Amino acid sequence: PDSTFVLGEDDPDLADLFARVPAAETWVRGVQFDVVENELALGGRLLTLRTPERTVDDIFLPVHGAHQADNAALALAATEAFFGSGLDDDAVRTGFAQLALPGRFEVVHREPTVVLDGAHNPEGAEAAARTLAEEFTLSGTLVMVVGLLQGRDPEEMLRALGADQAGIVVACTPPSPRAIPSTELAAAADAMGVAVEVVPDVASAVERALALATTDDLVLVTGSLYVVGAARTALTQMEEDPSW
Repeated sequence: PDSTFVLGEDDPDLADLFARVPAAETWVRGVQFDVVENELALGGRLLTLRTPERTVDDIFLPVHGAHQADNAALALAATEAFFGSGLDDDAVRTGFAQLALPGRFEVVHREPTVVLDGAHNPEGAEAAARTLAEEFTLSGTLVMVVGLLQGRDPEEMLRALGADQAGIVVACTPPSPRAIPSTELAAAADAMGVAVEVVPDVASAVERALALATTDDLVLVTGSLYVVGAARTALTQMEEDPSW
């Protein structure tokens, strides 16, 4: 009851629900705080954020995806609500400049470019596809490594990811008891007319994708944080191998 409720969700269908939260004060994105400017920058985004206290400009956010600006605005507002006052502008800029989000459209290799994104639902998949289209210029082919968990419709996820624009999808099985078998995912890709290979083991699927890719291609590993985690481990081991 004595808290400040900092709300980043602006879906009008949920407004009545959130209005019943018994907080002492409510800050709503778009009213008390917001993103004023959100521009593409080299290696991330350049933001201007507004809070009830003031506006901070020239904030470099070293992550990909326009939607991350809304998350940044929410984080800044929540921090100011917690401390009960505005933060030093330079502290805000320094803090955001040090941000790292492993597995969230994370570029882990170049030539070919390898991106890890733990998109695990249609909304996340659509955000990944938008980020790819808006922030990356592909001179080569898109190669996808995809693995999904049960509860997701494989075709819906593939369409949301833009798999129909990929040169090939390498279907894998996430290391989870809730995994959708790679063969089932491959069947959905095949039904969409997408070229697909089945490599159940995530590490082997990443190796296969790298073998298929040229230096100009982009390899997107996605569909589940289980897939991204296993791929991250495998890529780290590859990087440490002098023969790779």
